[in-house]
Parts: sequence; structure tokens; C-alpha cells
Amino acid sequence: MIEPREIDLNLLVVFQEVFQEKQISAVAKKLGLSQPAVSNALARLRRSFGDELFVRTALGMQPTPLAEQLAEPISAALEQVSRALNRHEHFDAAASQRSFTIAMTDVGEVYFMPVLVEKCRQFAPQIKISTVRASSLDLKAEMEAGRVDLAIGAFDNVSGALYQRRLFKQEYVCMFRNGHPLAAAKISLKDFLSARHLIVASTESPYDSINQSLEKAGIKAAAQFSVPHFVAVPYIVSTADLLVTVPQKLAERAAAPFNLHYVKPPLRLPSLQTNMFWHRRYNQDEGNQWLRGFIAEHFAE
Repeated sequence: MIEPREIDLNLLVVFQEVFQEKQISAVAKKLGLSQPAVSNALARLRRSFGDELFVRTALGMQPTPLAEQLAEPISAALEQVSRALNRHEHFDAAASQRSFTIAMTDVGEVYFMPVLVEKCRQFAPQIKISTVRASSLDLKAEMEAGRVDLAIGAFDNVSGALYQRRLFKQEYVCMFRNGHPLAAAKISLKDFLSARHLIVASTESPYDSINQSLEKAGIKAAAQFSVPHFVAVPYIVSTADLLVTVPQKLAERAAAPFNLHYVKPPLRLPSLQTNMFWHRRYNQDEGNQWLRGFIAEHFAE
């Protein structure tokens, strides 16, 4: 059994950085050390744990199974130490210049970012918020490492290491330009099936389930036009007699600027529940707590 007194805390910092960066040179630069110093620290870790921990491959320093097991508890322990050393620091949103990164879909950016931009101007004028595409990330790994602070979306099968809070539930709607021949308070199933459709061929869950429903109705196969993302949809349907099935929050944002109309579709489609996710490692972080509360205040229903 390895006692805490037998391990230099700096070695655990090196372990965490090698686990994240996968390159000795990158770790050395980040920590302000020489590459031999990092290699020496890694050698000491290997002797302490009796394991290679990281193996050099074409993809960089890849962790062994033991290193995979150690990564999260070591990360959590270092975070606890950091919080203990900095408990005097209080997060003041009005004066903070902290940068936050939120993982979203393109629909999420359309719905959330205009409000966040305006509300930050009012209440947190120096806060910086960046978004990244959720589908391109390993959310657990990125949030555990602190590179992503929050994730917002209707994500399925998230890691148990992530906490979550429900923001709202929304339905899918049928959207089209105001001058569309079918523009009415209600569309019949016959008109819906015979109309020209624009398909959003997203493979992201849970949007892919909507395409399965449209495919069963025969719409997807008959559709002449498709795009891979939602962000271009308002531009397209505002200039053509096309129907498109989209989340209601997107339709709400796009309706007025693009002169669009939306109604409940005649097909029964699953609803979307949008949640906010964060890693348990940052559950007590004051900045993360503020951001979660800020978003919940302005978006939770």
C-alpha cells in the first residue's frame, strides 16, 4: 500500500498533465519544466506504482489500464487541494474576467447565445463565453479536464460522472415561410405528406430519431433537399416553398427574423428534453455554480 507521504504532490500534477496532453514536450512547456525533468518524474511514478502508467505510441503517451483507473481520483484529489488552498477566493460575476466554455449543438447556439450575450452585457460584462460543438467531443473527458465547463442539450447516455439539471421540454414543429401555400393554423396529414420537405439529415442523437419517424412516413425518401445541420434551415425555407421539421425553440428564434411560421405537425413525434450537464469535479466551484444558476435563471421552465 502506498502512503500519501511517499508520493510527491508534484508527481501527481505531472501524472494528470501527461494523461491529458499525451506528449512529454507539451507537459514540459505547460509546467515550465525541461523534458528530462518530466521524464524523470514519470520514472519515479512508475517505480512507486510498479506499472508503466504511460506507453509511447504513434498517438502519443497512452495510459495503461492502471493509469486509466487512477486518472479520475487523482484529478479529484488535486482539485480538492486547489480548493483548499484558494478558499479565500470568491467569485464575483460582475467583476470577473473568467472564460467559460459550453458544449452545445448548433440549435443550442441559435437559442441560447443571443440571450447569454445580452444578459452577460448587463450582469457580467467581462465574462467570456465560448461554445464548442458537443458532438465532436468526449464530453466526460473534456469536462473532467476542465476544458468544458457545461454542456447543454438533449443528450442521451451521458456518463454517471456528470450531474444534470432539466431546463425545459420542447416539441417538434413544422416550419415554413409565411407565404407558403399551406400556411394555416393547422396542416392535415395528407397535405403534410404531399408537401415538399427539407430534411435535416443530422446523425446526432436525439435528432436522428426524428428522421426515423419521417422515414417511416415516407417523407425522407421523397425529399429533394437535405442539409446536415439546423443552422442553415431558416435561410433556406424563407425563400422556398418547403416544409421542415425542427425543434420548437429554433422555430421561436427564427420566426420573426426570417418571416417564418410554424405549427404542430400532424405526425406524432417524440419530444426533446434539454438538460444542463456539469462534471462532479466542479460541482462546488463557485464560478461553475454561478454559470449554472445564471443559465437556469434565464432558461429553466
